[in-house]
Amino acid sequence: MTTVKISTRGAKRIRLGHLWVYRSDIRDTDEAESGAIVRVVDDARNFVGQAFYSDRSQIALRFLTTRDEAIDREWWRHRLQACAERRAPIAKQTNAYRLVYSEGDLMSSLIVDVYDGHYVLQTLSQGTDRIQDQLLELLVDEFHPQSIVELNDARVRQLEGLELRSGALHGDDPHEIEVVQHGVRFIVSPRASQKTGAFLDQRENYLAARQVAHGRALDCFTFTGGFALHIAESCDNVIGIDISSDAVAAAERNAKLNNAQNVTFRVANVFDALREMETAAERFDTIILDPPAFTKSRETVKSGARGYKEINLRALKLLNPGGVLVTCTCSYHMSEQMFLDIIAGAALDAHRRVQIVEKRGQSSDHPVLLGVPETHYLKCAIVRVVD
Repeated sequence: MTTVKISTRGAKRIRLGHLWVYRSDIRDTDEAESGAIVRVVDDARNFVGQAFYSDRSQIALRFLTTRDEAIDREWWRHRLQACAERRAPIAKQTNAYRLVYSEGDLMSSLIVDVYDGHYVLQTLSQGTDRIQDQLLELLVDEFHPQSIVELNDARVRQLEGLELRSGALHGDDPHEIEVVQHGVRFIVSPRASQKTGAFLDQRENYLAARQVAHGRALDCFTFTGGFALHIAESCDNVIGIDISSDAVAAAERNAKLNNAQNVTFRVANVFDALREMETAAERFDTIILDPPAFTKSRETVKSGARGYKEINLRALKLLNPGGVLVTCTCSYHMSEQMFLDIIAGAALDAHRRVQIVEKRGQSSDHPVLLGVPETHYLKCAIVRVVD
């Protein structure tokens, strides 16, 4: 096995629990091959662990283990089995969940999602791309899926020097799959949708929103109606808005699938719609804000913060006393404290007093690995207007 030497700083980062070493901390690669699993040592040649090596990405090493052990077919099988065991309680409640969450499951750059027996695979680094065939065989052997589709069209693959591709790897390519979450039915299309077909990371937040939702409700950035259809049974009526006409068409279809007669959807720019509703003096008892990431880098945090503040400010102005706001950010670079500060600032500017009902994150099939803050990207706050 090729040995890669890293700096003392890089070794300390791994020993403190992280799984990445950046190119600036590489001392010597010993002509390691792209995507190979390499043995990693520090400046004093003390063993650090074993990792995928990338000759293109700024994340040069993605650690798989800090043990001196054989990483072979059975090692990967054991890791997949462990993921499945951890998801067993979730699989009893829904037929749509994340089976493998990359670093969160100590399987860096590997994503596997399950939709009613159909699997969606993402190999996002040179390392996992190099062993994709082996991973495919193991998934078939262990789980006997109806199909496996690769959805390798994420931009991160370009940073690894990898081609973008998608298509069926096993079985027929499923155009549409019906999934069920908390009794709500959805049609998902893995290759013609955001994420891998659905926002699986919000599954548990859907249920939390249902428990506090009431009265007249507004679901902003509704996508295919995830929040709107979950809270429908708790509300008098629900309006879902999204800028994408395709998303709204899918949401309307899902509403019919669930016979949700008190839910309607509109195609609209959320920022414009909230301003128009404020001008028209409309009021709501429940508002959901689940926008796309407004900031994807440190350089855009300030501009992203302005976007988050505006929509939260507008929403708080539209809420009746006692109204509930469920507000989210999926921006890793927006910390939970920063997000709470934005909500507090929006409340101050809206002249509303709010209390935090609950602070939440991504669903438990997207586990946060301590030591790797990048695994904690979704923040969700449920707040109540008390004035």
